[in-house]
Amino acid sequence: MMKIDIVTIFPDFFLSPLKVGNLRIAQEKKLVKIKIHNLRDYTSDPHQQVDDAPFGGGAGMVMKPEPFFKAIFSILKVNHWEKAKEKARIILLTPQGERFNQKMAMELAQERRIVFLCGRYEGIDERVRVLSTNEISIGDFILSGGEAASLVIMESIVRLISGVVGREESLKEETFSQGLLEYPQYTRPADYIGLKVPGILLSGNHREIARWRRKMSLERTYHKRPDLLATVHLTEEDKKLLEEIRKEVEKS
Repeated sequence: MMKIDIVTIFPDFFLSPLKVGNLRIAQEKKLVKIKIHNLRDYTSDPHQQVDDAPFGGGAGMVMKPEPFFKAIFSILKVNHWEKAKEKARIILLTPQGERFNQKMAMELAQERRIVFLCGRYEGIDERVRVLSTNEISIGDFILSGGEAASLVIMESIVRLISGVVGREESLKEETFSQGLLEYPQYTRPADYIGLKVPGILLSGNHREIARWRRKMSLERTYHKRPDLLATVHLTEEDKKLLEEIRKEVEKS
């Protein structure tokens, strides 16, 4: 069972998301145990203050280091940050972190314990960084805190755990799982207000359907994310399909 701990000043943020979809299924099947920790419970003052004015002046407030250290030491039952990092993958959500991607999701899905540290306000005291094993960003934009980012990452990794998704083979065909964007998907009716499903998908010729799907995957990647083509392993057949795509683009 994977254990996930979330340290936040807004525990209620997670009440609804953890009750739906794959996050709910994973918990019900006891494949994942998720626990929310209120950072304010690890303060020592009567007002449960988790932030203070920054040294050197400036706008906004900075989150204090003590509550984060106390939380990690308590959750993982250790007395030093190096020992904490031996017991769990501790993720600090920050715009300065490494960009999250599918490869990272697959790596994290193999972990036995993950702790998410969710910041707020103008940022976290720099010393909190020594607690983390990883600093992760979900994109080049600013959120009000790490809570939404932690949900994105959890949703991505939990569905990769064996037994969570009903048809696990479908995971292998998804966008980014093979380094390419996914091919177009269709279902009934075959003709809806004049918008028709490609005939090849109705042919029953599975070999040709597989070729069409691979070509469409390559074509979408070529047009929308050409950078991915430099990182994925391309077979000789893939290279032929790409050449077809390039010629079709030149003619259009």
